[in-house]
Amino acid sequence: MDRNRYDACVRTFFECDSRAITGIFEELLAAASAQSMMPPGAVMAQNYETAQENPEIHVLPGNLRDARDAIFPYFWGTDGWDSPLHLENVKGPANYASLVGALACLLKNPNLCTDTYSMRSNELEVKAITALANLVFYHTDSPWGVFTIGGTISNLYGAKIGIEKVVPGAMQFGLGGADVVGLVSDAGHYSNQTLAGWLGLGTANLHSIPTDATLAMRLDLLAEKLDQLYTDNKKVAFVVATFGTTDGSGIDDLAGIRAILTEKSQKYSVPAPQLHVDGAVGWALCFLSDYDTERNPLQMTAELLSVIRRVQQRTRQMQHADSVTIDFHKMGRAHYPSSAFIVNRKEDLKYLSRSVADTPYFAEAVARRDPALFTLECSRPAIGPYSVMASLNGIGLTGWQMLTARALELAHYLKQRIEALDYCKVLNMDTTGPSVLWWVLPRGRNAKDIFERLVAGSLQTDERQRFFAEIRRLYGKRAATLTPTKDARLSFTTNIGYRPHGCEIPAWKAVFFNPRTDEAIIDRLIESIEETA
Repeated sequence: MDRNRYDACVRTFFECDSRAITGIFEELLAAASAQSMMPPGAVMAQNYETAQENPEIHVLPGNLRDARDAIFPYFWGTDGWDSPLHLENVKGPANYASLVGALACLLKNPNLCTDTYSMRSNELEVKAITALANLVFYHTDSPWGVFTIGGTISNLYGAKIGIEKVVPGAMQFGLGGADVVGLVSDAGHYSNQTLAGWLGLGTANLHSIPTDATLAMRLDLLAEKLDQLYTDNKKVAFVVATFGTTDGSGIDDLAGIRAILTEKSQKYSVPAPQLHVDGAVGWALCFLSDYDTERNPLQMTAELLSVIRRVQQRTRQMQHADSVTIDFHKMGRAHYPSSAFIVNRKEDLKYLSRSVADTPYFAEAVARRDPALFTLECSRPAIGPYSVMASLNGIGLTGWQMLTARALELAHYLKQRIEALDYCKVLNMDTTGPSVLWWVLPRGRNAKDIFERLVAGSLQTDERQRFFAEIRRLYGKRAATLTPTKDARLSFTTNIGYRPHGCEIPAWKAVFFNPRTDEAIIDRLIESIEETA
C-alpha cells in the first residue's frame, strides 16, 4: 500500500480541520437561512430511477468539499419548514438550541446501548428522561425510560410490556396460542396497527373504541368491550390511550380509563392491561400544568386562560398512565429522532429485560444501568437526549409555556374566525391543542345544520356524498389558486377520528407548530376561504 496516499486520506477525513469544517457549515447555514426567507416550496421533481442508476461513488479520495457537493442539491431541495405559512401537519422548524445539542452529539457520536459506548451520554439520557417524566407524569417516584427511533417504536414498547404482563414468558416462548388482544381509540394513530402486526398480536386482534365529538374514547363503549372480551376469555394486554390525536388534538379521559381498567380487572380476576398513553403530539401541553392562572405572570388573555385551565385538567391525569410516548421533535421542535418511551415505575422494565448471557456482545453490561439489556435496538443514537436537554434548558420552562400557549391561542383564534362563517363548521371546537379541523361549503349552505343532521343520522347518503365532495373540491380550489408568498399551506384529512353512525368525516386542517405564525396569517386564511367559497 502507498502509505503516503493512505496517510493523506486519514489526515483529510479523520483529523479535525476546524477551519474547513466550520467553513462548510457556514455555507450550509447561509443556504438554509436564504431558503427560510422563501415561501414554502412545492415538492421538487424527484427521479428515483436516476438516483438508483447513478449512485456516484467516487473512485479517488477527495476532500470535505467533495462531501459537501455530493449532498448539497438534496440539502437545498429539502424544506426546513421555517416558513410561518406552514400549517399542514404536526411538524415545525427545529429550534437552534436543539441544533447545538445535536451538533455536540454528532461530534462524539455515542451509542446509548451501554456505558462503554456512551459514557456520560448515558447519564445525560437518564437526566433527560427524568426531566420529561417529572413534567409529564406530574407526580412520580421511580420513572425510567429510553429514547427510541420514533413514536411507533415507543408505542411498541408499551404494548410489549402489556403482553408480558398477561402472557408471562412471551419474550422467550411466544404467545403459545394465547388469545391476546389490545384496545385503541378510533382516533388513534395508525402506528397501533403496525405494533399489533409486528408483535405477533395480529391487526385483527386490535379493537378500536369509537370516540365522542371531542375525539376522546367513549368510556361506556370501552367498558362494554372489556366485558365482552373478558367474557370470551380474551387476554387484554394493553389499552393505548391518546393524548393529542394527530388530526384534531383529541385527548382521552385517562382517569376514567384507569378506573374502568381497575374495575374490570378486579371483576374478572385478571391482570390489569397496560395503560399506555400515546402523547407523541400532545405531551407538550404538560408545560402548562403548573402555570399560575390566578397570578398570570405571562399576562395571558382571559380567553387563553380559560383554555389553559382546561388543559391543566387533562395534563394532571397523566399520573394515571403506566407508560407514555413522547415525540420531542413535534411540539418540542427538536431534531429527529427525539422520541422517548417512559414508564411511570422503573420496575415495569423487568418485562423487557434480558440477561447478560443473552447479549454476549455486551458482556460488560450491568443491568442496573445499561439499556442494551432491555432495548429493542443495539445501536441507539444520542440525538434525543442531547437535543432535549439543550432545548429544555436553553428555552426554559417559561419559554416553553409561552410557545405552547401561543399555539393554543392561535388555534383558538382560528376556530372563532371560522365558526363565525355560516358556510363553515369547526369540527374540533372543544378540543385543546394546536390543531383545527373544519368544513368549508359553498356560500348559501348552512354547515352547522348539515353537521347536526349528520350526527343525528338524518342526512341522506346522497346528500352526505354531495356535501363531502364539495368540501374536498373547495379545498382543492384554494390549493390551486393560493398565492405562495402570503397564503398558508393547509392539509386535508379523510377521517378525523369521530365517526357518527360509522361515517368517516373529512376536513380541512391547520396545525400551529411554527412559532412565527401570527394573526395576520390567520386573517388572510379567512380571506382566502371567503374568496374560495
